[in-house]
Amino acid sequence: MSDVRVSVVFHSGYGHTARQAEAAVRGAEGTEGVRASLHDATVLDEGLWSALDAADAIVFGTPTYMGGVSAAFQTFAEATSSIWQRRGWQGKLAAGFTNSAGTNGNKDTVLSALAVFAAQHGMVWVPLGLLPGGEYSSRGHRDDLNRLGGFTGAMAQSSSDLGPDLAPAGSDLRTAEHLGAQVAKAALRFEHGRAAVMA
Repeated sequence: MSDVRVSVVFHSGYGHTARQAEAAVRGAEGTEGVRASLHDATVLDEGLWSALDAADAIVFGTPTYMGGVSAAFQTFAEATSSIWQRRGWQGKLAAGFTNSAGTNGNKDTVLSALAVFAAQHGMVWVPLGLLPGGEYSSRGHRDDLNRLGGFTGAMAQSSSDLGPDLAPAGSDLRTAEHLGAQVAKAALRFEHGRAAVMA
């Protein structure tokens, strides 16, 4: 059986969300039998569409701007309408991540929007799969995975006065890495199941 393919497609306005995307790719690539690729959602060329068509799983990433996905990511999403019409991503796995300056920043709204986008394409959503860390309990710490307590996808927080060399926090990047691994393992299970059914 050939390697399972995971594509991470993202927009990053200032570089912070790009670091999450890179972490998600590391997580996916760290899973044996999985190849991962990184794609800028603003480069709407044949290379992007070919990679996404060939992928077994697609992880979507966008900053949270004004409580929603970025305009650049929305442009990418709307450009997939012809794929939607032919059901080109039907049955693929999907997941998502987002970053904002605020600890909350309405990141859940963005992750919900990404899940709805995936559902419109007939994709199967993979959640983060982590218990909440951080301030969820009095014993929690900023270095915990899932310190922001998300379930739908990976969340990160980058203070507005820190560049991408300093933010998001290492724990947020490790949370994105966990998401990449979670998607990769789910894609392997799906592929092995498909192969068994077709045997």
